[in-house]
Amino acid sequence: MTETVKRSPDRNFITAYIACLCFAVVATSLWSAPAAAQAYPARPVTMIVPFPAGGPADTPGRVIAERMRKSLGQPVVIENVSGAAGSIGTGRVARAKADGYTIVLGNVSTHVVNAALYSLPYDVLNDFAPISPLVTTPLLLFARKAMPAGDLPELIDWLKANPGRASAGYGSVTFQAMNIAFQKQTGTSFALIPYRGTALGIQDLVAGQIDLYFTTPSELPLLRAGSIKAYAVTSDRRLALAPEIPTFAELGLPSLSFANWYALFAPGGTPPDIIAKLNAAAVEALADPVVRSRLVDLGTDPFPHDRQTAEALGALQKADAQKWWPIIREAGLRGE
Repeated sequence: MTETVKRSPDRNFITAYIACLCFAVVATSLWSAPAAAQAYPARPVTMIVPFPAGGPADTPGRVIAERMRKSLGQPVVIENVSGAAGSIGTGRVARAKADGYTIVLGNVSTHVVNAALYSLPYDVLNDFAPISPLVTTPLLLFARKAMPAGDLPELIDWLKANPGRASAGYGSVTFQAMNIAFQKQTGTSFALIPYRGTALGIQDLVAGQIDLYFTTPSELPLLRAGSIKAYAVTSDRRLALAPEIPTFAELGLPSLSFANWYALFAPGGTPPDIIAKLNAAAVEALADPVVRSRLVDLGTDPFPHDRQTAEALGALQKADAQKWWPIIREAGLRGE
């Protein structure tokens, strides 16, 4: 009679099998971690522009976002979230997940000045991760075409002779501050009219509903068409696009020299490798000759290449806060 013997599996074989399985799991985990990091961005990136479409912030933002698509391999979708001097859209990004899929096109208003004017539910210096500075732009003092003054000295004389008669619009707290600084430096007085965005204010300027408006060179086409006039520019030198317009400095008002800047920020805590990818995409966009040409045509000046870093943006933001916050608080300015 043949006896059937049941053998237990070899323990050495089982031990070796389990060891191989564990090694495979660990190896897969190690290999997949860098692969997952390299996958960013795996879907479109949203760039919040905290001002209305068509304004001085929106247009350069769209030019740069379109070129960043090529570098990132994913669309960079513009979403205009305006209101409360840009703090609504900026606040949305402060609260967004720090994964690189929501960024904001900020400027000196949203990421410096607002903090001195409003009680914000976020910290402009600590709740954002700088990505890269983009462009700077001066402001021009535009006026309705029928304004009874041929140049800046005549305008100042007219305003002094007619206190409170004129009105000036503004679409951001920075433009509001420039109007107040202008009044202080020239000894003039006029009404300030807030607008939800620059585009609406310029419409009223063209229609003659208001008299003055500080804004960027993006409105130069209206000047060329004869729809408005311009008195002076806040840059240190005359604009190449409009060399006939004098600077405030050469007209005896150097304290009104000023340059606005636009930059990209992510929510605070965004991983450094994601910031680096976004920065590289922005830097490549600014180096593109077509992009640079379009930005210059808009009256903006791209930052020098050696300053297109997250560290440079952080330093710029802090320096402007140290400059503007004491001035605004001393003047007793409050957001409306």
